[in-house]
Amino acid sequence: MEKTKQLRKEVAPFAKSEMKASVFQLINTILPLLLIWSAGYYLLQFSPWFTVVCSILASGFVVRTFIIFHDCTHGSFFKNKKANQIVGNITGLLTSFPFEKWKREHIIHHASSSNLDKRGIGDIEMLTVDEYLEKPKLSRFAYRLYRNPFVMFGLGPLYLVLIDNRLNSKDAKRKERFNTYFNNLALLIICVSLILLFGWQTFLLVHGITLFIAGALGIWLFYIQHTYEDSYFEYNEEWDYVKAAVEGSSYYKLPKLLQWITGNIGYHHVHHLAPRVPNYNLEAAHESIPPLQRATTITIKTSVESIRYKLYDPKNKRFVSFKELGKELRFKKHLHLNR
Repeated sequence: MEKTKQLRKEVAPFAKSEMKASVFQLINTILPLLLIWSAGYYLLQFSPWFTVVCSILASGFVVRTFIIFHDCTHGSFFKNKKANQIVGNITGLLTSFPFEKWKREHIIHHASSSNLDKRGIGDIEMLTVDEYLEKPKLSRFAYRLYRNPFVMFGLGPLYLVLIDNRLNSKDAKRKERFNTYFNNLALLIICVSLILLFGWQTFLLVHGITLFIAGALGIWLFYIQHTYEDSYFEYNEEWDYVKAAVEGSSYYKLPKLLQWITGNIGYHHVHHLAPRVPNYNLEAAHESIPPLQRATTITIKTSVESIRYKLYDPKNKRFVSFKELGKELRFKKHLHLNR
C-alpha cells in the first residue's frame, strides 16, 4: 500500500496540462492533417497515386489526433473542462468517434483493465481457456474468427467506424445519446457535402483509406498494449489497480517518429497508472520514475509475436494460442485412451 501511494505521489507532478504545449500540439497535428487531406483532393487531377500517398500520410495524423481526443476524454489535455469538451468533440469528428460514448466506455476500461471478472466494456474481447472450452462449437468458431488478424485488423476498423461508433449502448444516458446523435449528424453532413463536391470515389480514396489505416493502427496499439507474454490478469479478489497499470500495460518502445505520431501512447503503463497525465508528459514521467521503467518493454519485432495469443490461462498466468490448446487437448485425450 505504501509503495502504491509513493508511486502515485511521484507521478502526480506530471499530471498537469500546459496550455502552450497543448495548443502547439493542436497546431502541429490538426493543421497538417487538414492540409494533407486538401492536398489529396487537389493532387487527384495529376494521379490517384498522389492521393493514395496523401491518405497514408494523413492516417498517421489521424492517429495523433485521436490521442488528443483521448486526452480530452480524460480531462487531461486542458485544465478547463469546457475546453476539453469542445476540442474533444472536434477531434471526435475528425476521427469519427463520439466524445461522450467513448469517454464513458474508456473510463470503465481503465477501472477494470486486467480484471478477469469485469471484462466486456471498452476491451478487445478475450476469453479464458475454460470459458472457450465451455462454449458451443458455433460460438468457438465465432470467437476464432473474431481473433483472426485479418478480421480484427481488416474488418475491425470498418465495424468500429461504421457501426459501433454510430450506436448508443442500452444503458447510455441522455447526454451521451444526444452527443452520439450530434456526432452522427455532423459526420453525415460533412461526408455528403464532400461527396457532392468531389464525388464518392474521390471521397473514399481520401477519407476511406485514411480512416481504414488509422483504425487498423489504433486497434493494433490497443491490442498490443494489453496482450503480451508477461501481461497481468487477475480475478477481482486478487486484482490490484497499480499492478494492472504497471504490469498489465506495456511500454511499447517505438522509433522516435512513430512515437511522435502515436502521441507517446507507447508509455501505456504510465497512462493507466495516471490517466490525467497529458500525452506530452508521459515520456518524462517514465524516464523520471525508476519503478515505471520496470514495466514490460516490447518492440515492433517482439510485438508481432503477440498476434498468436488468443486465450488466457489463469492457472498458469499466461496467454496461449489455439495451436497450443489443441496440442494440450490431444495429449490429454491420448493419456485418457491409454489408461
